Amino acid sequence: MAGTRLLPPHLATRVHAPGGEAGPSPRPGSYVLYWMRTAARGHDNPALDVARSMSRELGIPFFVYHGLSERYPYASDRHHRFILEGARDVEAEFARQGIGYAFHLERPGQRGAHLRLLAHDAALLVTEDMPVTPLSTWTGKLAEEVPLWAVDTACLAPMRLVPPDRTHRAFRFREAVRDGQRRWLHEPWPALDPGPSTEAFLPRLPFQPLRLAGADLSGLIATCRIDHSVGPIPHTPGGSRAGYARWAAFREVGLERYADQRNDPLKPGVSRMSAYLHYGHVSPFRIAREAAVVGGRGATKYLDELLIWREMAYGFCAHHPNHATVAGIPEWARSTLRQHEADPRDPLSWERMARGRTGDSLWDAAQRSLLIHGELHNNARMTWGKAILGWTRTMEDALDRMVDLNHRYALDGRDPASYGGLLWCLGQFDRPFSPEQPVFGAVRSRSTGGHARRLDVAEYGERTARPAWENRPRVAVVGAGLSGLMSARILADHGLEVTVFDKGRRPGGRANTREHGAHRFDHGAQFFTIRDPRLRPYLNSWIQEGVVAEWKGRLARIRGGVLETAKPDPRYVGDPGMIRLAEHLGGGARVESGRRIESARRGGTGWVLTDADGNQSGEFDWVLVAVPAPQAVALLEEVPRLRESAASVEMAPCWAGLFAFSDPLPLPFDGAFVEGGPISWLARDGSKPGRAPGERWVVHATPGWTRAHLGLERDVAAEEILAAFRAWSEGSLGLGDALPTPTFQRAHRWGYALATEPLLDGCLVDADAGIGVCGDWCLGGRVEGALLSGAALAGRILGQASADPGNPLGDSGQGRSGPIQWELALP
Repeated sequence: MAGTRLLPPHLATRVHAPGGEAGPSPRPGSYVLYWMRTAARGHDNPALDVARSMSRELGIPFFVYHGLSERYPYASDRHHRFILEGARDVEAEFARQGIGYAFHLERPGQRGAHLRLLAHDAALLVTEDMPVTPLSTWTGKLAEEVPLWAVDTACLAPMRLVPPDRTHRAFRFREAVRDGQRRWLHEPWPALDPGPSTEAFLPRLPFQPLRLAGADLSGLIATCRIDHSVGPIPHTPGGSRAGYARWAAFREVGLERYADQRNDPLKPGVSRMSAYLHYGHVSPFRIAREAAVVGGRGATKYLDELLIWREMAYGFCAHHPNHATVAGIPEWARSTLRQHEADPRDPLSWERMARGRTGDSLWDAAQRSLLIHGELHNNARMTWGKAILGWTRTMEDALDRMVDLNHRYALDGRDPASYGGLLWCLGQFDRPFSPEQPVFGAVRSRSTGGHARRLDVAEYGERTARPAWENRPRVAVVGAGLSGLMSARILADHGLEVTVFDKGRRPGGRANTREHGAHRFDHGAQFFTIRDPRLRPYLNSWIQEGVVAEWKGRLARIRGGVLETAKPDPRYVGDPGMIRLAEHLGGGARVESGRRIESARRGGTGWVLTDADGNQSGEFDWVLVAVPAPQAVALLEEVPRLRESAASVEMAPCWAGLFAFSDPLPLPFDGAFVEGGPISWLARDGSKPGRAPGERWVVHATPGWTRAHLGLERDVAAEEILAAFRAWSEGSLGLGDALPTPTFQRAHRWGYALATEPLLDGCLVDADAGIGVCGDWCLGGRVEGALLSGAALAGRILGQASADPGNPLGDSGQGRSGPIQWELALP
């Protein structure tokens, strides 16, 4: 490229211009901008060196912009925390070097096209070359607006210099990169002269940069619109210091055993460095050099994995943009897999697989390693990935599921090396095998049963089920509505000890189903919608498992007696009743029903709960209050701030009338939103999927009417609602005497049906006291709000775990990193 002639050769060969081979030269501008993404370190960083070099050549300053979006795929508390911890080390390292650094965390009140604004005044934009979406897509779009150079910071042999046809098989790749890797395996990365000491440069910024030193990372993450159901990993904190501490421990003790023990998840044979390499918290140049110095069989094999298999995946992704699809696997593999698509399979839902509930002990243990610990032993990952082919209908579905589960939970997910491993499960980097096997065809098979014969599965399962916390907290959830059950499930899936208390006989709260003999009614929540993409995988699983189904009834909106068709949003219901969703969420949970908790008091070592009969339970480290706001007030006496917030929320009551008729009513809809009059909603309950036949109607009164008639006896309330139903149908719809006498009628009063003005805070937490509150009244109301609020509160609890560099998966030969390792100086 024309502009790269100004660079030293060892940097020029690493620069890639997304706009084309010719590449852009710098333009007139105020500064050189380094957009940091996947080389979050201030040392051994070719992108940083390119920015610094061009700054000097152009005679203008440079600075580093480091942003964390809410919108990257699988954004979660886990990935956010690791990235933020890494950025905190970068901030300190750049402060020592006198480099201007501005970190932006996307969150409410801090959103905007800040990078694009900064790039507008840049002579050159420098970033890392990361050949996976969405980073490659974002890079390409910016390259249309500003001269942009993407720099290889991940591979010893620059990935773009390896011929595409050498990135399909390891032996061909090894030959292609031998000379390119040799130099950086034995020479230190050239340190650029920092030049005269100057004040760190920052231009006028369109945002207030976040100061990470001393920042409340958990609190900041809680405000982000990301997936809060995937918790941080306390034993794997992000950052260069933690990464090099882990590497030093492995280098001194485990590296020599790598060749012999690397394939056994129960032996201390692997470095567990992939997350740090993925986010660039450690330098692969330094890791490779130090491994080469140690030498021996272990180091030789380790370097083969690091420099051949890992870098081959980078080269493959760089030359094959379709690597995230089955077009990335060889034609022979696609052909044989397609020929075997009709073979018998056992399709499983995303949720069953994500939670490690398939019934296959080895696979479930491997998945728990991902879910709880954010990592998966590479040898187990191969078996884990291949098993998914038999639990999905097509190779496309299998790859999509592998990508989802890996990228969602693994700290090293969304990485070229990840794609290399996942595609290998479908035949990439491999050859055909015979004889052909069911489902796999000529693709190499690898059964969980065969793997189990060489591994103590019970021991492996016990290790992966351990929580990531050194001392897991005891958690009490008060309220078995959807928000409480969602929170409890997420915490339990992360290995925490959770007990749910509820005053009712069955879970569900307002998402319940009332039974009166042969009559069943959804007397509270009538249906739900899912608009938030964070809940979409759950919804798809619930549909696949028959937990919920779409209600395709005729829905109307009635204004002033005029009937209109309601907006055709997909609406879902529990099958065969709304309570089915609550039963599903609570399945396997420790639920103590029929216990109305009336007080929560701090005891000697935790919270003690007292129910209406004077029985006490405890002590708990955390109490999660998941009841309507007015009921939560009584449980928050020891935390005035939360109590005041809960007390500020008004919740409207609702009388629900339940009616059965002998014959169908001639109403031209199955459900209707009503404006004006005493009725707000009515629905033909039998029109919902999975319901027993019969003409049953649920009629909800408006909050105003309910308040005016709050003291009615149930039978009287039922008569009044029926009269309003009859008057409305005869008057507003002109049906005359069409409404017959019901064969059954009953009324149910919901004292706290819906918040008039929800808090929109997600949840309320006092981390010092160990108590939190969730519910639909915290986040916009209704079922979707309840589920998201429960997930938000679970995320706050998971985010409170203090960093502990031990390894609950078992002794890896590294022990627990002591204070000396934590104080390792960065180069």
